[in-house]
Amino acid sequence: MTLTETAGASAVPRVPGAIPLAGHALKLLRDPFGFLKSLAGHGDLVRIDLGRMPLYVATTAELVHEVTVGQARSFEKGRFFDRLRPLAGNGLANANGEVHRAHRRLIQPMFSKDRIAQYTTVMSRNAQTLADSWSAGQEIELEHEMAQFAIETLASTLFSTDIGLPAVEAIRTNLPIALRNLLVRAASPKFLDRVPIRPNREFDLAAANLRQVIDEVIATGRRTGHTDAGDLLSLLLAERDLSDVEVRDELSTILFAGAETTAATLAWTFHHLALHPEFDAQVVAEIREVVGDRPVTVEDVPKLVALRRVLDEVIRLHGVTMLMRRTTTEVELGGHRLPVGAEVGFSLYALHRDPRFFPDPDAFDPDRWLPERQAEAGMRRESYIPFGAGNRKCIGDQFAWTEATIALATLLPRWRLVPSSGHVPKEVVSAVPHADRIPMTVQPR
Repeated sequence: MTLTETAGASAVPRVPGAIPLAGHALKLLRDPFGFLKSLAGHGDLVRIDLGRMPLYVATTAELVHEVTVGQARSFEKGRFFDRLRPLAGNGLANANGEVHRAHRRLIQPMFSKDRIAQYTTVMSRNAQTLADSWSAGQEIELEHEMAQFAIETLASTLFSTDIGLPAVEAIRTNLPIALRNLLVRAASPKFLDRVPIRPNREFDLAAANLRQVIDEVIATGRRTGHTDAGDLLSLLLAERDLSDVEVRDELSTILFAGAETTAATLAWTFHHLALHPEFDAQVVAEIREVVGDRPVTVEDVPKLVALRRVLDEVIRLHGVTMLMRRTTTEVELGGHRLPVGAEVGFSLYALHRDPRFFPDPDAFDPDRWLPERQAEAGMRRESYIPFGAGNRKCIGDQFAWTEATIALATLLPRWRLVPSSGHVPKEVVSAVPHADRIPMTVQPR
């Protein structure tokens, strides 16, 4: 394709259906998943308008790779992350340049292979406690149960049990509210930023509550001299160059990135396995063969290959809804020249349903991850990036994989979760799509 020379990238195909003042914002907010999936039909790089602000959306794995890896130095975090700032401040999710590099170097050791191996004892114990709390015939709200597990595990591994757990309930209540309204704020026209509409009010209140809770955790840590417990809070408090605000930003970021993603993944996994008993039976048989009756250990995780395929498929189907970057210099992308300050978006949710690499993309099919099936589909590394790519790849990816695997390998051999009648779970827009509700009945194996 010949490079298009346009000062404002006006030659980028503009998706039809924009309305005055709102642009495509209403379409995005009314049916975010359907709208994002539809964009690839209009081109590899397309333009939508959020109010009067153009957003250039990369719809192919090749262009997303250019944004996140190939030309990553020409981009900074975009409007989505600007709107996240009241929640996560200038933590790893939002920081740019040297601040991001310095803080990532500081925090990276907390997610090393050896550290994660140490965390698995707590992960396994928490999963066993959850399994023991269920009883035959009990109806549970799965989203709530998985959120509680994920937040408690983060609190007890990275923030220390004695300090972190008192804040768990406040975090469980407020974090979903903040994340539910985040995409709405990012997709809304800029003139609504300061208008006290409901999404703004709910987000601001939830973010304020979360900041207050984490400030209390930090104050308690300072007061008790919590600098040698071996957790993330200790590491941050011991770093003399970090202010309390910077400590709060990093703790908030880890909670934001780690809690909802893991909770949603676990809930969707139980949901899909309940609807596909053949894969459920395969996974349970594998767990019993590898683990037996003992607690799950870190050595078991790579051996549970059928469970890994199930997790890959769940994460593929329910990937990150939308991410944004902003150009810091003029960029050539998809045959078009984008000016400095252009907002560029991409959706992992839509990307992971590209039929070129994922035949029958909306179907739950863990066997598509078998090596021979991947080769047949022409799978490429950049076509599946559940935790992002490049220097912005999620720092806690291995923590999340390990936590989810241990939780499922502990719960599945003991309990079968059966969907309760009368409700079909629906995807709800958030940082990652979660279910509105997943009521299930617990039955012993």
